[in-house]
Amino acid sequence: RYDTGGKCKKCFDCYYDYYRRNLYFTYTSFKIKTSLIDLNQIKRYNPSKEWFEIQTIDAHTGGEPLRIIISGYPELKGKTILEKRKNAKDDFDNFRKALMWEPRGHADMYGAIIVEPDSVDSHFGVIFIHNDGYSTGCGHAVIALTKVFVETGLIPIAEPETEVRMDVPSGFIRSFAKVKNGKVESVRFQNVPSFVQKLNAEINVPRLGKIKYDLAFGGAFYAVVDVDQVGLDCSKKSYNDLIKAGMIIKHAIMEEVEMNHPTEPEMNYLYGTIFTGPPKDARNHSRNVCIFAEGEVDRCPTGTGVSARAAIHYARNEIVNEETLTIESILGSNFHVKVLKTTTLGDYESVIPEVCGNAFITGKNTFWINPEDPLKDGFILS
Repeated sequence: RYDTGGKCKKCFDCYYDYYRRNLYFTYTSFKIKTSLIDLNQIKRYNPSKEWFEIQTIDAHTGGEPLRIIISGYPELKGKTILEKRKNAKDDFDNFRKALMWEPRGHADMYGAIIVEPDSVDSHFGVIFIHNDGYSTGCGHAVIALTKVFVETGLIPIAEPETEVRMDVPSGFIRSFAKVKNGKVESVRFQNVPSFVQKLNAEINVPRLGKIKYDLAFGGAFYAVVDVDQVGLDCSKKSYNDLIKAGMIIKHAIMEEVEMNHPTEPEMNYLYGTIFTGPPKDARNHSRNVCIFAEGEVDRCPTGTGVSARAAIHYARNEIVNEETLTIESILGSNFHVKVLKTTTLGDYESVIPEVCGNAFITGKNTFWINPEDPLKDGFILS
């Protein structure tokens, strides 16, 4: 039904058919071409000179992250690692929060600031950071730093093993990267002297009642608790409940017990609660979950934690020198730990543990901090 405009209907039908066919051919002959927006423009973008730029290389050890700061962090003052650590804490804590907290990080992020070593024999010094501040020692970070620094060529690679030496807040660490065809297959490190402060101690914990625990140092102080006592297990399904129980136990012990490192008062802080339980893999010794800092959950078995546990098992005559324990994490990733030798630290009979694991590089980041951003220093929801 259409108006022919005074023309005969037959002529109009011919005209309409001609127009329709030519319109179709015109459309099919000149299809609209689309293309992806040119993202190279973003690659060429440079922020204002007033912004801070910090570059990192990220890795994980058994699932536990490590963000290594490689440029942009302010130069720290001090003659020792502990003095530089204090300078970072007192004057530059906003950088820790910006890199560990959201939106650049998350509640379980972990980091490393590389500084000059204390000793001429060390390749570098390192300060460890996390959601709640600055830790004294960190085994998973030692493994990741060794992997990253060897595989990137920062430390000349040698097969079958490359030695790396570093100064950390708790002392001197010697690590060894097992190398094959230019790739690091695993990392082992000899930890600082580790010792037991309390065996079979008891404490009344709000909402949990009487809890038995061991208190030991493996680069940091830990309370080691059998997970059965809190009616949980060391699995992902117990994640949130383990955090709650771990923090309640930690604060209860901190209120009643003074940590007692014999040579360095700055170590006297209870870093975390380690829950222990049976392994999922029958070939392994046990599984543990470490709740540390302000409720962080270690994804790996915790290098300083398994060192503290090695000291506990040795004190109970449950292991001998060179006997290896394989300990699982909440994810099922493994660390291997053994006692190399015994020594003394002050009045404590101590052990030198060796911990073995592996790490993997996950990427490089360039972070910007805009002074006008109201959330520039990060935030944490807890």
